[in-house]
Amino acid sequence: MASTAHALHILVKHKEIAEDIIKQLGKGAKFQTLAKNYSSCPSGKKGGDLGEFRRGQMVPQFDKIAFNGAILEPHLVKTKFGWHVIKVLYRT
Repeated sequence: MASTAHALHILVKHKEIAEDIIKQLGKGAKFQTLAKNYSSCPSGKKGGDLGEFRRGQMVPQFDKIAFNGAILEPHLVKTKFGWHVIKVLYRT
């Protein structure tokens, strides 16, 4: 069982915007570019890169995707902060 994960994310207020971001990714848009343009999280300036984090460091909904979701695929999840598009790069 992985104890750490490395992920990128884009945080937005509205589900429709998050869904549009996922569509753009499907058409070949770069995750880092979309993060810089859309994300309200300070990590957006770094292309959405959250670096490596431990299980339990993120809110439960985020953690579930980070440690159980498919790697390198965009996932949509709602937390108390808003809507996240999450891309897990790897787990260790």
